[in-house]
This record gives sequence, C-alpha cells and structure tokens, in this order.
Amino acid sequence: MPLAVELRDVYFAYPHGPDVLKEVDLAIEEHEFVGIAGPNGGGKTTLLRVVLGLEQPQRGVVHLLGEPPDQLTRRSRIAYLAQRAQLGIEAPATVREVVTAGRTIARGPFRALNSHDREIVDAAIERVGLMSLASRPLTRLSGGQQQRAFIGKALAGEPEILVLDEPTAGVDVESQSSLAELLERLHQDLGATILYVSHEFGAVEAYVDRLILVSRTIVFDGPASLLPAPWHDPSHVHP
Repeated sequence: MPLAVELRDVYFAYPHGPDVLKEVDLAIEEHEFVGIAGPNGGGKTTLLRVVLGLEQPQRGVVHLLGEPPDQLTRRSRIAYLAQRAQLGIEAPATVREVVTAGRTIARGPFRALNSHDREIVDAAIERVGLMSLASRPLTRLSGGQQQRAFIGKALAGEPEILVLDEPTAGVDVESQSSLAELLERLHQDLGATILYVSHEFGAVEAYVDRLILVSRTIVFDGPASLLPAPWHDPSHVHP
C-alpha cells in the first residue's frame, strides 16, 4: 500500500531567495491524522503547497498517494480547505449550496447530480452538524460554522486525504475545540488521512496521531506526548 504522502530530501526556494525548505524527509501513512505547525516563515505552508503539487521543489522526490502530485490521476481524491481569507467569495451561498458544490466538483460539471449524490450531500451536512442550518446563507453563520460548511463541502467529494490550512484562524477558542472534536470524529468514522496545518497545535493536539514541526526542515516528528515543552509554542522554534 502506498504512503499517503512521501517526501525524500526535498529542497525548495523561491526565485533569488534562500532555501525555504531543505533536507525534508516525511512519510505519512494512509488514515493518519497529522498536525503540522511551525513559526511564521518557517515553511509549513510551502511544504503543504509542495505536497499538493502547487509548487515544484528544486530537488528531491514528492509522492502523493503513490504518484507525483502534478500527475495524480484523480484530483478529487484530495480535498484542500484553504485559509479562511481565501474562502470569502463563496460566502453568499447557503450551506447546502456550498456542500453541493463539493459534490459537483467530484462528479464533474457536466454530470447532473442524482439521488445518490444528494444523499451524500445530506450526509456531509449532517456529519458537520449543520443540517438545521442547511438553508442559511454563510454570511449569517459564525466563523466556526462557516468552517464546518467548507469541511462539509470537502467531504461531499468523498476524499481520501483532507488537507486543512489554518482552519482555526480568526475562530474563537470554543469553536477551535469544537472543530478539533469534529475532525477526530471524521477521522474515526471515515478513516481519511487528515493533514492539519496551523501556526500552533491548540486543541487538535489531543487528537492527532503525530505532530510535525517545520522550520525549514523537520525539527520534530512524533507523538504529542514526546513534544518538548518549549516547542508547544511553535513560534519559539528555530532552524
């Protein structure tokens, strides 16, 4: 069985700049729930973009579900929830419309949704706890509820890997805890591989299988119980 994510000796730098990533070796098995954090400018978002095939490394090997990311045969196997600042364009839509869009993307724009597709959409809305708000516009939801709607959109595509970039940015502490609990339930119920990228681990630390700290290279990779105390705040991590 191929790894969900595999990086071997990966280096990346933007034009005319220093290495953002260097000597990165990373292996994530299918069905793992992994938290990835690091200081601002430490390379965690760049690492994510390299994994997804949005950036090409200058050196090294990158595989996503056993294939080079830019050659992945079915992109719907990956669901990418970008930072909240990049999601606002969809805000006028209702919860159901947003989640349905995730199913439409997976099926293809020229294939009408059938009753099975609508059942999948309903199940996704139910899983994220928004069925009672399915007809409500996102503009009338809290930040945490909006994030749940976009996670529902991702789930409607039945992905094998769910990638979340700073999903709790601008969300209150209670909503962060609620979101972490939701992701744990999804991990247990669906068995999807989850990559949770943030500048800090926060509430998700209690649920992930592994924590990974990135500061140009991997400076820690292991269970939360082994994370040295000074590193619980990734802003203190230096290469």
